[in-house]
Amino acid sequence: MPANLWDQAKAKELKQGLDELVYRSNLLGTDRSVANWGGGNTSMKTTVTDFRGREVEVMWVKGSGSDLATMKAGNFTGLRMEDIRPLIEREAMTDEEMVAYLAHCMIDSKHPRASIETLLHAFLPFKHVDHTHPDAIISLCCADNGRELAKEIYGDRFVWVPYVRPGFTLSKMIAEGVRSNPNAELVLMEKHGLVTWGETSEECYRKTLAIIQEAEDFIEARVNNDTLYGGPKHEALPEEERRALLAQLLPIVRGEVGKEKRMIVTYDDAPDVLQFVGSRDAAELSQVGAACPDHLVHTKMKPLFVDWDPSSRDADALVEAVKNGIAAYKEDYRAYFERNKNEGDQMFEAAPRVILIPGIGMINTGKSHAMSRVSGALYHRAIAVMRGATSLGKFVSLSENESYNVEYWPLELYKLTLAPAEAEFSRQVAFITGGAGGIGSAATRQLLKEGAHVVIADLNIEGAEKLAAELNAQYGDNRVLAVKIDVTSEEQVQQAYKETVLAYGGVDIVVNNAGLATSSPFDETSLKEWNLNMNVLGTGYFLVAREAFKLMKRQGTGGSMIFIGSKNSVYAGKNASAYSTAKAAEVHLARCIAAEGGEYGIRVNSVLPDAILQGSAIWNSSWRNERAAAYGIEPDQLEEYYRKRTTLLVNVFPQDIAEAIAFFASSKAAKTTGCMLTVDGGVPAAFTR
Repeated sequence: MPANLWDQAKAKELKQGLDELVYRSNLLGTDRSVANWGGGNTSMKTTVTDFRGREVEVMWVKGSGSDLATMKAGNFTGLRMEDIRPLIEREAMTDEEMVAYLAHCMIDSKHPRASIETLLHAFLPFKHVDHTHPDAIISLCCADNGRELAKEIYGDRFVWVPYVRPGFTLSKMIAEGVRSNPNAELVLMEKHGLVTWGETSEECYRKTLAIIQEAEDFIEARVNNDTLYGGPKHEALPEEERRALLAQLLPIVRGEVGKEKRMIVTYDDAPDVLQFVGSRDAAELSQVGAACPDHLVHTKMKPLFVDWDPSSRDADALVEAVKNGIAAYKEDYRAYFERNKNEGDQMFEAAPRVILIPGIGMINTGKSHAMSRVSGALYHRAIAVMRGATSLGKFVSLSENESYNVEYWPLELYKLTLAPAEAEFSRQVAFITGGAGGIGSAATRQLLKEGAHVVIADLNIEGAEKLAAELNAQYGDNRVLAVKIDVTSEEQVQQAYKETVLAYGGVDIVVNNAGLATSSPFDETSLKEWNLNMNVLGTGYFLVAREAFKLMKRQGTGGSMIFIGSKNSVYAGKNASAYSTAKAAEVHLARCIAAEGGEYGIRVNSVLPDAILQGSAIWNSSWRNERAAAYGIEPDQLEEYYRKRTTLLVNVFPQDIAEAIAFFASSKAAKTTGCMLTVDGGVPAAFTR
């Protein structure tokens, strides 16, 4: 049931005009069963005062590339109706002509490019118009007997328009259909969606919901859950088993789909997904085609359906089926492209965006976590449409050629060009131990700024979660994940990587940074102190790197590890034998891993900082007092002491180390491994020799 979200008190506070349209659009977009992510559009015709002080009739319409749920006033385009109305007298107009013409109709050149369906709104003689893609309506429009059933639901109140790609022709067909039916209250676009209208924003909104509700009630009266999608075939595995299998499977999926370009991989095992993938008809239904043209750019024409019997619990068979399935899907997609391509078309990555597995659920891929979730959200809508359409009749979709032409339609692809350019670490996942500390948090911010998704792994989970919440608010939901880790615990290290895999599909960059430090004269160094340093700085780095190495090998796409050593890795620090020995072991371990990792594209390098006091939990502990005592100075004199002993006479800060980390992780260091980079301001005693 579409939720009526209209708040009369809030609506009364709105300024008349564009604010009303923004409010209505956001309400429609909030309910994804009404408006797809990025799909649908709304409009409003009103009068504004132009730059010469004249009253001009203007239509505000959703701009290209925005989403109804989140768009603001700046996402709408204002166009002069006086310039647009004469177009309806034309017989035909190409997409290119339409786009060029509408650009001249804009009241402000800084407004976004008008929606593909602008003329649909302009040609209708109503003040407020909504175009949406509700599940119930699309179910009707994608049923082979949809037009006949629409008569049962709406009588003579609807206009049915055969499928035509959005643009001038469709807009004119809709306008003429409405003009010829004085009883018309809605337009049903075959395989596409719904158009409704009203004299006020509220009337339009309520009419949209009422029309959807009529279709929904009609469908629900005919749904039989026992026979839905042909009835159940496979039971869903218990949640714990699903997670365990996905933890093994997702890195392999990520490697297979990301051979040309890395992808972020997510999973979805919501009840509707599990019901669909476990049904008898899912394998056939999923291959019919997209439920709505708007889905195609994000989901492709069809998903990969993996033929696997979950009752076998055979993980090896599942892995093999998925690998073979992805390979076959890529071949099929390349053939599909070759059969249908137009001059100048450039093929997208051939890998599937949606992978369906009985008993487990759905796996989605995308260039970011957000875009991976978009493909999943749209396939939820496809499942809902198939649920409705098969309860009414037979589910039908676009032809292959039309599906291709929508997927590679220049006007649709234009929306993708509005996204920010991909950065150095876009599509990559970084795992940073000690991520809530001084160096760790600086590295997190640096890699995030350059496009990465980051896992903050820290024993201080409260600090990690606080930092993650701050950065997700800045960069977008799910760009950062906080996980608790004690690097000396094999079980906790493995669990932290499992959480990373379930969140993003795998890992590309590992910053081995968790640390501590103790200081005492050699003959006063206890076994407890020695073991503490060796456990955290030796064993901890070994465990974190070993599990990452396994994961990167499974992905098969290489990776980069950066060890945070110390000046003491190459310099015998006074009163720090345990710490210095462990730090020396770290960088040699890094070199050993680099020697073995080369054939798998795994690079391992070390950054050697010194005296990073800013934001450091280590330097705010007893270590500060111990180091000051070793040098015979007061603790508050340490910063100046360290500055003066450098050849450059500088202090070194966490951001300096973060930039070194980013360099080693980046394409600029693609041919560098087994290397040490000292970032200490120049301490002559630590010069390598």
